[in-house]
Amino acid sequence: MNDWPEAWSDDNRGSRYGRGSASAQPESARVMRQVRRGPAAPPGQGAYGGVPQQPSYVDGRGHGPDGYDSGYNTGQVYGTPGGGGTGRPGGDAGHAPRPAPDWRRRIKWTAITVATVLVVTTVGTYFWADSKLNRDVDLSTVIDRPEKGEGTNYLIVGSDSRAGMSDEEKKKLHTGSAEGKRTDSMMILHTGDNGSTLISLPRDSNVTIPEFKGSESGKTRPAMGANKLNAAYSIDGPTLLVRTVEFNTGLRIDHYVEIGFAGFANIVDAVGGVEMDIPQDIKDTKSGADLKKGRQTLNGEEALAFVRTRYALAGSDLDRTKNQQKFLSALANQVATPSTVLNPFKLYPTMGAGLDSLVVDKDMGLFDLAGMFWAMKGVSGGEGTSMNMPISGSAGNGNLQWDMPKVKTLVEQLKNDEKVTVSGN
Repeated sequence: MNDWPEAWSDDNRGSRYGRGSASAQPESARVMRQVRRGPAAPPGQGAYGGVPQQPSYVDGRGHGPDGYDSGYNTGQVYGTPGGGGTGRPGGDAGHAPRPAPDWRRRIKWTAITVATVLVVTTVGTYFWADSKLNRDVDLSTVIDRPEKGEGTNYLIVGSDSRAGMSDEEKKKLHTGSAEGKRTDSMMILHTGDNGSTLISLPRDSNVTIPEFKGSESGKTRPAMGANKLNAAYSIDGPTLLVRTVEFNTGLRIDHYVEIGFAGFANIVDAVGGVEMDIPQDIKDTKSGADLKKGRQTLNGEEALAFVRTRYALAGSDLDRTKNQQKFLSALANQVATPSTVLNPFKLYPTMGAGLDSLVVDKDMGLFDLAGMFWAMKGVSGGEGTSMNMPISGSAGNGNLQWDMPKVKTLVEQLKNDEKVTVSGN
């Protein structure tokens, strides 16, 4: 069988172009039949439900069995009229038109995603921070307490605790190595509708340590008169200190907050230092302070030395308490700045350093702690009052004697949440 059209053989092609021919004209292309599939069979027919539709054939020029143009040459065999390759009128060959982006849908889901991340992060941060608070002080064990007044009263204590500090840290911070812990500073912070009031209680204040129940022994111990205020903490810790402050002032303490040497320095370093205006040149070998007069940023070591400095100041303990107030207010202001709160690389180290080193009462929550810092920030911003407890002079034992008429007026104003008019030393 030969493959020439119309059964022509190689020998009877005549003068056509081919083997042994001198003709310059090639023969026409061979015509190949092509298969065209018809539409799919209706349901129920086809291979099992009826006679399948037979394919039709067209020749290479687009002519079907009857000789008409099947549309092959016009590009309509595999596409749509006009050559559209996608089956869509006017479409680009092989490409569907891209739909316009649904911006409303995108914005909606972006907002939902961001809100979800913020909620999860906030909740997670809250529980992480709350778990770090050392709620070791039970104020419910304090006996014979004054009635609660308006507003909230915090007793803020800086102790000389060296717990957890290495010998190298003690040397660096000039803390010494004394056993136990004592109160190095004490303040009452009152918050209410008439601004905040920060009152320093000199540790050499002459007070009566009242009758109390031992926190460990449970035994009742008789009152001890003419003692320094910080002796109460040394005898029986935070609860006796609260009992002594309440007994000598008549003001109920709602929350207790204590921080040690190392924790204080770590917080200052975590916020990147605190800017202070040093009132005078200070050089104190006992606290390690070596500071020049003027505005500067103190790191943790310098800050601790500054607030502990006593012997380099002419006014001794009273001037020291004023410096402590200024610094703590500046520290609170620094912690509450957007550069700290909105920067996770500063916020989390600051929270970690602060919360790990704080000792608070069992009823203290994160919102109470935040309220305390916010109130202290207000004091430094001029929205509150800072003062020392009014002093009338020295007692016979060398301790500082409170001006009791002024103290009574001050306490009444705080209890009623009135604007404080009393001035301190």
